[in-house]
Amino acid sequence: MRNALVPLGLLALAACSSTPQAEPPPPAQPQSTAQQAVAVLASASGSRVSGKLSLAPMGDGVHISGEVGGLPANGQFGFHVHEKGDCSAADASSAGGHFNPTAATHGRAGSGAHHAGDMDNISSDASGVATVNVHLRGVTLGGGALNDIAGRAVIVHAAADDYSSQPAGNAGARVACGVIKVSQ
Repeated sequence: MRNALVPLGLLALAACSSTPQAEPPPPAQPQSTAQQAVAVLASASGSRVSGKLSLAPMGDGVHISGEVGGLPANGQFGFHVHEKGDCSAADASSAGGHFNPTAATHGRAGSGAHHAGDMDNISSDASGVATVNVHLRGVTLGGGALNDIAGRAVIVHAAADDYSSQPAGNAGARVACGVIKVSQ
């Protein structure tokens, strides 16, 4: 009987060893369910700015590409995803503020705290056309997660975002607005 207890005792000691236990995996991040979306930018605030953007999930976010025309030549302009997919107001105020599901302060993407919809300024060429090639990190396209940008609006502003003024970077009037519509 005594010999039978020895293996049980060793088993109990082995169970109490200090071997580190594996950490549980982090919760899965929401994934995009859409493959592609489009935002057709229409003029706002009496401007002549318009354009078309394509959006597609890529890596840790959504890639946005396209062109915006009708801008003043050789300028920089604020460019953001806004919280509501509503461009019905003449000044695009119906799109609400910057998309900000985590209640962060406004800032520059990739440089500390910033809204989920904050992106770098876009730049126009001598013809007043801006080529957009932006990767918006930390958001999804479709699926309804807290960070989903499908159904929200993309706004182009009249001036450059200063990346620091609260709550929106002092980028001026909204000169174009387009709703992000899933196409695939």
